[in-house]
Amino acid sequence: MSDTYYTRDHEWIRVDGDIGTVGISEYAQEQLGDVVFVELPEPGKAFDQGDEAAVVESVKAASEIYAPITGAVVEANGDLDDDPSKVNADAEGDGWFFRMTVADPAELEDMMDGNAYKAYVAELDD
Repeated sequence: MSDTYYTRDHEWIRVDGDIGTVGISEYAQEQLGDVVFVELPEPGKAFDQGDEAAVVESVKAASEIYAPITGAVVEANGDLDDDPSKVNADAEGDGWFFRMTVADPAELEDMMDGNAYKAYVAELDD
């Protein structure tokens, strides 16, 4: 079973065992508009929680994607090189950015679950 956690910067991480899949939320992709380019980290690159890990560029802006946890990248979503619009089409599914190891599961405890994230986003729209 996997659990999905969200950051205040609108990244999500879906944890399955000791690997987490990372992307941006549906809300984030809506704010960005049409995604035209994604710069992904190389497999093997290690990050501390909060480090800049990737960049997403849209017709409106470029935004940094931060590592939601400490760990090392095990896979980047190469499909986004050919078709960055997958982020818009399925931000919390096929539009994922990279997978990374979960070095410290305790870091997940400070993140929001789906319901808490929805409430957070609702406050932003008020």
